[in-house]
Amino acid sequence: MDVGTIIFATFTILLLLGVPISFSLGVASLVAMWFGTRVPMENIPQMMFAASDSFTLLAIPFFILAGILMEKSGISGRLINMANKVCGSSTGGLATVGVVASMFFAAISGSGPATVAALGSILIPAMIAAGYEKGFSAAIMATAGGIGVIIPPSIAFIVYAVAANASIAKLFMAGFVPGVVVGLSLIGAGYLISKKRGYKGSEVATSAEIWQSTKEAFWGLMTPVIILGGIYGGIFTPTEAAGIAVIYAFIVGVFIHKELKVSELPKVLVDTAISSAVVMLIVSSAAVFSWLLANQNIPTMMAQWFLGISRDPIIILMLINVLLLITGCFLDAISAMMILVPILVPVVTALGIDITHFGIIMTVNLAIGMVTPPVGVNLYVACSIADISIERISRAVMPFLLASLVALLLITYLPQLSLFLPNYLGMK
Repeated sequence: MDVGTIIFATFTILLLLGVPISFSLGVASLVAMWFGTRVPMENIPQMMFAASDSFTLLAIPFFILAGILMEKSGISGRLINMANKVCGSSTGGLATVGVVASMFFAAISGSGPATVAALGSILIPAMIAAGYEKGFSAAIMATAGGIGVIIPPSIAFIVYAVAANASIAKLFMAGFVPGVVVGLSLIGAGYLISKKRGYKGSEVATSAEIWQSTKEAFWGLMTPVIILGGIYGGIFTPTEAAGIAVIYAFIVGVFIHKELKVSELPKVLVDTAISSAVVMLIVSSAAVFSWLLANQNIPTMMAQWFLGISRDPIIILMLINVLLLITGCFLDAISAMMILVPILVPVVTALGIDITHFGIIMTVNLAIGMVTPPVGVNLYVACSIADISIERISRAVMPFLLASLVALLLITYLPQLSLFLPNYLGMK
């Protein structure tokens, strides 16, 4: 049995047995190396250490920490209040507020589940109290939370950039318009459903109320301006920006909003360490997995297989989208990135597809995967908040999945949606 068969068979069996993804990757690699290659076993820890020993990846724990600090600083509530004053009076106003607030909070958290938890814990009960159906309320917040990995700063973009040797700054800039496209598609779906079911909006806010809510949300709104403005202005690197985000979040939470207690910091640091360790263990294990694939020339063979089907970028991108959507049902975004990027990037590169554009396509696909069972992490977060079953939310989420797929097709086949801003700014 060849190495490729051993590693994929072992990996699939372990996943079906419910073994955590990081251990599935590591054990599958170990078994394949033991039975299929003559590579010394002591190379495994060396490769794992080398994969995690990266200045770029240092941004991940810092952005996770900044997101948790922002969540505990009362920023989410202020963003929701501002969004409600601006657009809450429309049909299905609270649904629109949920998506708009998710788009703003995405520029702070960089995480889908974190966005659902921070905003959903406030908005889902509010929507239910206003007469919105539980499944609808949970479904739109779960789907909107996926925008958290599309609008920068995004942990998924950082992982993709490391795996594909792409520019993090360019990916960050490229994510803005696609994130808005996904958001508008969800707002449209929410509006149509709300109109059919008679979900009314809130009272129209006065200009004074809108101005007051905007002032209260000012420090939250300034977060992406400082982080991304510093990156694109050449003041600091994306990794340094993550450190700045932590300092900024601490100052806002403790000294400005005064809702973050110093006594909470130990728990915040522990939560950050746990989340970061999960990500880094996946990255380290996937590095060995990816090395084995490259050692067996599997990425090249996969590229040739894809190109043997067609050399039409339209057809190949459609096939890749289908592959990624199926993968998103079973793997989280970080794991899928580490496994599939080394395989798929050679394919799209051979077709002349920009790797930044492809990074956006891949991220949007895997964001949709956050609301597709059985993995669908955003669904489980929303379920626990709304106290409903996974079956109920899975039915309610279908219209929003359809809207997300429409957005995905636009992003896939209109590359300028992703590349306009980076090209306008002359980013390389």
